[in-house]
Amino acid sequence: MTGRALVIGASGGIGAALAAALDARGDAVTALSRSGDGFDITDPHSVSTHMAALEGPFDTILIASGILSPKDSRPEKSLAEIDAETMAQVMAVNAIGPALVLAQVPRLLPRRGRAVAGVLTARVGSIGDNGLGGWYSYRASKAAANQIVRTAAIEIARKYPDAAVVALHPGTVETDFTRNYPAHRKVSPSQAAENLLHVLDSLTPAQTGQFFDYAGEVIPW
Repeated sequence: MTGRALVIGASGGIGAALAAALDARGDAVTALSRSGDGFDITDPHSVSTHMAALEGPFDTILIASGILSPKDSRPEKSLAEIDAETMAQVMAVNAIGPALVLAQVPRLLPRRGRAVAGVLTARVGSIGDNGLGGWYSYRASKAAANQIVRTAAIEIARKYPDAAVVALHPGTVETDFTRNYPAHRKVSPSQAAENLLHVLDSLTPAQTGQFFDYAGEVIPW
């Protein structure tokens, strides 16, 4: 399957790998990132300006921006470590930013014909799957992102019945994001991209608004 693809956060490990994989299979890829284009997902003006400059339709849209924690900090291990400013920064990148992008997505989708929009969240954003605790800001931001995706999917389906809008868990990927967590089993960015595109390629409109892992399995909310 080839077409037109838009990748937000294309300078990150997973985002860059997704853009490369889409390009390799013949898609015409538009890639946006903070380092490459000045696209700041936390700045409403930056998001609206860059998105307004795009001309659709895109049959694949991926939002791959995210942070585990701000620079020189780490995810909280306890309630006592919660810091309001840190939490606000994580929320801005992981939840509010994707919401700002999703608000611009409908006009970039084809009115008819299959299209997919995927937002990279994380399994730790699952409330039902949380058995370990900790990581308050990251977990909360990804749970918020999941709710935003779910709600956007309902709205988008009313006018774009052939589209699927989903949340995606890429697994633990070998990036700067995860280098301080050696105990986790990791995959390369290129393998993660291949896995995610395989999931996206298999989606139907009936699956819009769901939360999938890299193997295509549904994750509980």
